[in-house]
Amino acid sequence: MELGLKGKVAAITGGTEGIGRATALKLAAEGARVAICARRAEPLAATAAEIEKLGAEALAVTADAGRAEDCERFINAVIARYGRIDILVNNAGTSMASPFGKVEDDVWQADIDLKLFGAIRCTRLAVPHMKKNGGGRIINITTIGGKQPGANSVPTTVTRAAGLALTKALSKELAPDNILVNTVCIGKILSGQHERRYTREGISAEQYYARVAKDIPLGRMGEAAEVASVIAFLASDAASYVTGTSINLDGGISGVL
Repeated sequence: MELGLKGKVAAITGGTEGIGRATALKLAAEGARVAICARRAEPLAATAAEIEKLGAEALAVTADAGRAEDCERFINAVIARYGRIDILVNNAGTSMASPFGKVEDDVWQADIDLKLFGAIRCTRLAVPHMKKNGGGRIINITTIGGKQPGANSVPTTVTRAAGLALTKALSKELAPDNILVNTVCIGKILSGQHERRYTREGISAEQYYARVAKDIPLGRMGEAAEVASVIAFLASDAASYVTGTSINLDGGISGVL
């Protein structure tokens, strides 16, 4: 199916690992020009090289989405290179889940700065350019925990719930400008975070993934490429009447729609 992404400009935060990297490669394969940012220069260069191997244009910017000045530098670099921005994927984030009493103010603030304010700032900077060009797509990556928080799940579930509210509010405000805003709520997706967990626990990957998969109706963890395919759909012409919604991509584990 033709997604209508050829020549479009996509900006992705946290674009060097997991979902961000998979999304960058998927959009590049569909013909988009792709800009990515992340904190580490070496993975950025490697991902940019992968994008270019697909025959797409790539822009890699070393930036921390949790810092206002870095968000500005990233979006400004995209506009300086391409003159426009059609797709913004607010993906930067990590999993921070602890008992409430153990989370100090600095941890709360860092989580909010990265996941919520990163999305707010990049969106605020991108929207005027989308309006100028007749529309755009904003896709926020959140988690099912934002809809269905569990015990010992802060600050992530609180920050992600705010991301859901941001998505809905912006979808209504920006609809007259043909800017569609949606979120993908992920569940257990294979990533470097999980690799670090089973390494810390001193167990094999097979043992760890088997344990996690027991609670997932589909019996396995998701792949980053599967998330990227949903993001590409939301960015595409095929989703031209989809805004203000969330898609659970969790193998059926969530108890909420």
